[in-house]
Amino acid sequence: MSFRVRPARSEDLGTLREMAREAGRGFTNLPWDEDALKDKLTRSAKAFASEEEAPGGDLFVFMLENADTRTLIGTCQVFTRVGREHPFYSYRITRLTKSSPGLARKFDTEVLTLCTDFNNCSEVGGLFLRDPARGSGLGVLLARSRYLFIRRNRARFTGKVVSELRGWLDENGGSPFWDAIAGRFFGGMSFQDADAYNAVHGTQFIADLMPTAPIYTAMLSKEALKAMRSPHQTGVAAKKLLEREGFSGEGYVDIFDGGPTMFATTDNIRTVREATELTLAGIDDSGAGTEMLLAGGRLADFASGYGRVAVGADGAATLDSAAAALLGLAPGDSFLAIDR
Repeated sequence: MSFRVRPARSEDLGTLREMAREAGRGFTNLPWDEDALKDKLTRSAKAFASEEEAPGGDLFVFMLENADTRTLIGTCQVFTRVGREHPFYSYRITRLTKSSPGLARKFDTEVLTLCTDFNNCSEVGGLFLRDPARGSGLGVLLARSRYLFIRRNRARFTGKVVSELRGWLDENGGSPFWDAIAGRFFGGMSFQDADAYNAVHGTQFIADLMPTAPIYTAMLSKEALKAMRSPHQTGVAAKKLLEREGFSGEGYVDIFDGGPTMFATTDNIRTVREATELTLAGIDDSGAGTEMLLAGGRLADFASGYGRVAVGADGAATLDSAAAALLGLAPGDSFLAIDR
């Protein structure tokens, strides 16, 4: 069975809508609103068709498919630059220590400050794998394909990449972190309603109503403190994958649900840094070589999957025929390869 990651198409809308429902509330990059999803696919198609060579604020949407049956089982997204139309808000976490010699007491707390430190960064997000495919290792293919795409189109991306992980939610889909902070300033709006509004209309309402004064975490409830920095129950594996690529989760959390906001220098992301560019010399179905993660094409023809690669002493690379067909590669084409 062969799986590949390829650009999303307009006909994927129905499946993307199903995935958004399966993902549940709090998944900002997969809104339940069909028009918003349609706009994403339109914006993505425009980005794949563009030959721009600078970070212009594009969105690329990808689908993970079973290449044999054409069944779609996952999706992910890449933004070339965020914070252009709407500020990219986060809470920056700093530590504050105060002491009183007279009382012989010391006070330690963390402080949350609303910031836009990640404006003009690139972003990876929207990663979702359907239930039957979880635990199969396909989430790794889906996640790492984004970094191979960045490597193939490096000029389109900035020097830093950010990723917001959905935060921990209770059994009713509520967010203790939201209830403790933002929910108090939005006229009783629930976390789910605010997140849905943000996914469709952007973040201007945050600037309009969100408190700008620093917030002492010592004033938060135990439930909110427990939720802060904690990924959603389904996002633990995604956090580990980001850490494996070199992302750090220290210092920032999402302003809605307190989930980790992680970031990395683009050229230091492991898959970006270690992928090797090769030129296909021919096809070899002898079983020689090593099974590797591969990516061919660049924009609308981009595809990523697994295949067997052999590199001779002269640097000539061969692929098995199934992998070449999976990625749409012919002799003379360039592709990226990296250990699984």
